[in-house]
Amino acid sequence: MAGPSVRAFAIVGGFEAIVRGTTLSVFPLMLYRLWQDAVAVSQVYLVVGACSLLTVLAMPLLGRRVARRWLHSAAVGLHLLSAALGIAGGHLVIAALLCTALGTAIAYVCYNHNLLDHVHKDELSRLETLRMVFAGPGWAAGPLLGVWLLGVWPGAPFALSGLAAVGMLAALWLTGMGSVRVPPARAAVSANPLRYLGRFLGRPALVGGWFLLVIRSFGWSIYMVYVGIYAIQAGLGESVGGITASLASCGLFATPLMLRWIRRRSLRTAVRTGFLVSGLCFLGASLSASLPWPTIGLLLCGAAFLLLLDLCGGLPFLLSVRPSERSAMSAVNGTVRDVSNLVTPAVVWLVLLAGPLPAVFAAGGAGLLAAWVVAGRMHPNLGVPVLERRRIRARG
Repeated sequence: MAGPSVRAFAIVGGFEAIVRGTTLSVFPLMLYRLWQDAVAVSQVYLVVGACSLLTVLAMPLLGRRVARRWLHSAAVGLHLLSAALGIAGGHLVIAALLCTALGTAIAYVCYNHNLLDHVHKDELSRLETLRMVFAGPGWAAGPLLGVWLLGVWPGAPFALSGLAAVGMLAALWLTGMGSVRVPPARAAVSANPLRYLGRFLGRPALVGGWFLLVIRSFGWSIYMVYVGIYAIQAGLGESVGGITASLASCGLFATPLMLRWIRRRSLRTAVRTGFLVSGLCFLGASLSASLPWPTIGLLLCGAAFLLLLDLCGGLPFLLSVRPSERSAMSAVNGTVRDVSNLVTPAVVWLVLLAGPLPAVFAAGGAGLLAAWVVAGRMHPNLGVPVLERRRIRARG
């Protein structure tokens, strides 16, 4: 039986975008309503991030005992539980956030493992583009719609997220995503944490690509959680957080133009441009914080270049993975989001102990500029097709 197509991966990703996008801006607002304190919100996200990371680290062990499609289905089940807890409201929103984080972590590992098993390297760029197109409506309309629904009825965003989770579960099974069989014991050897961690640390290209992924996620975490809180503190209202998240995601519809720009340049140039401009915009936002709307504008500009990184920022890692390393490196790749979700609130917590909220944007800018420096060490031919490399050498 043939494995899932590139389109199947994009469909599943599209449903997940609705599941997560609808509550993306809702969770920070509801948590801020509970305590009226950005530090307390950061502490909640720190604990949730730690639990999520531990879940990812346990995935190799779970994968030896549970078939991948059942694991992916369990992840969707956690999203459904999150929706139920969110509808209940109050302090149960914290548990809802935890369920969402754990479901996302498990689904992320399963999704990427399937991707590395069934999608050829030559199709990775096409998949990234198609995934952005399918995920566009969820990420673009979800945050704004979620905040609007929150004003209508606090449980409404979670009800919509739960319905999308049902659709995601159906898509998983109808597209044949993941095997229903437990992999043989010998296949689990390469997923042993000690073995894959050692191989990972011994490959500078993989370490660098992983770091770029973490910092990209770090930038998005700051944008999605703390821009809305900044807007409330600046007197702009709760709706601005959802509007900025949706506006940033609307850039997904410019994916074809971005991809054309990327193809005219090297992968290294595209990645470095994304980190450089987004980093400068975040730093600029920290300096203009006394002027709320210009600050929001700078952050939106930075988010546009984070979207550019969504198109190409994951390729340095994926293209550096050897075929024999796919099972092992899918587990490493699965830690990216959760390491970022642990690092981001920890950094924000420390920053807020010493300074105001705009200092968080400065910390985000510094991290993005550090990634710009690391991206300069990428091989200039990474991502260039073999035939194109031969043409370049022939011209030289």
